[in-house]
Amino acid sequence: MKQILVIDDEADIRNMLKECLEMEGYLVYTAENGESALSKINGGTDLILLDVNMPKMDGYEVCEKIRSIVSCPILFLTARTEEADRVNGFKAGGDDYILKPFSMEELLARVEAHLRREERKSNSRNVYINQDIVVDFTGRVVLAKGEDVGLTRTEFSIVELLLTHAGQVFDKERIYENVRGYDGDADASIITEHIRRIRGKLAKVSKKDYIQTVWGVGYKWIG
Repeated sequence: MKQILVIDDEADIRNMLKECLEMEGYLVYTAENGESALSKINGGTDLILLDVNMPKMDGYEVCEKIRSIVSCPILFLTARTEEADRVNGFKAGGDDYILKPFSMEELLARVEAHLRREERKSNSRNVYINQDIVVDFTGRVVLAKGEDVGLTRTEFSIVELLLTHAGQVFDKERIYENVRGYDGDADASIITEHIRRIRGKLAKVSKKDYIQTVWGVGYKWIG
């Protein structure tokens, strides 16, 4: 049974999500703030729903602390719609944004999509080696001289998509949809920032540019 942690300071939302998710067969536990969440998180957690606007420790700070404990998908729940807020969430280690108010149908679809992706990744082990870098698909890590280059979960997912379809051009909308697992048209512009950060991290360990921009079309892996 998949375990989901719901973190939200509003009791009504916690209870509603817990009830709906349990009806779908998930094991759900809840936390009302960051401190409580950090005490409940464990290696068996499969997915986290995290509110952004919480007192004392907001969702971004909680996400950064959680990332040192688990690598499961973290989906932000927020009423913030500014691009800067989404960028901050992804930088903190989040994997998706669900805007309030949301429908349970959409939330469940996103939860299921992320869990399916995690399950597919756990069923195979592949390693890609090219010049200065090693990509471990099971460990979801890019290594240079044995050291982790520090890609976030979302950044690695983009690398994984482009690398496993090397030479194929993906536009921002298709990358977003594949990486996020749901209709992501409204947020596809964030892919530009992710690509920039991936290139910056790889440039620190390799002179080779693995991701090529096809102007007016999208991006492709050329390693």
